[in-house]
Amino acid sequence: MIRKAIEKDIDSVEKSYTELLEYEKEKGGYSNWVLGLYPTRETAQRAFDENSLYVLECDGEICASIILNHLQPDDYGKINWKYEADEKEVLVIHTLCIPPSKAGKGLGKKMIEFAVNKAVELNCKVIRLDTYAGNTPAANLYKSKGFVYAGKADVMLQGVIPEEQIFFEIKL
Repeated sequence: MIRKAIEKDIDSVEKSYTELLEYEKEKGGYSNWVLGLYPTRETAQRAFDENSLYVLECDGEICASIILNHLQPDDYGKINWKYEADEKEVLVIHTLCIPPSKAGKGLGKKMIEFAVNKAVELNCKVIRLDTYAGNTPAANLYKSKGFVYAGKADVMLQGVIPEEQIFFEIKL
């Protein structure tokens, strides 16, 4: 069941961020996120406080999380978006996280489907998102769900992590 996060979920979301980042540090990975820099407990707390943190609960445990809002980071201005929409007509996907212990079960697809349904519910015209250019599993997931490539840009993720990001969007 995907639902809006409640305060006690923040611990689980933070734990999933840490699990993913420790796994990637040890075995390699695709996210380019950095343990202690992004995402952190504060990331989850801020999204919870802004009423934009959602979690997927499986058998009483948090299996995935996502942040959904209308906030397009400044770097989105570097992209020549295909679909025009006012700020409130764009739902933005941020920080989709499935910890390695829950990976490979189609949870990413479920979270993207939820985001699409939420965007329709909010009368959005477009969903936009970004990911690290080296995150081929995420890029393939988005493409498989109908998102189209919109461009790339060099950015400072959260103002601290230099990376090349690729951007996707889908018209609703």
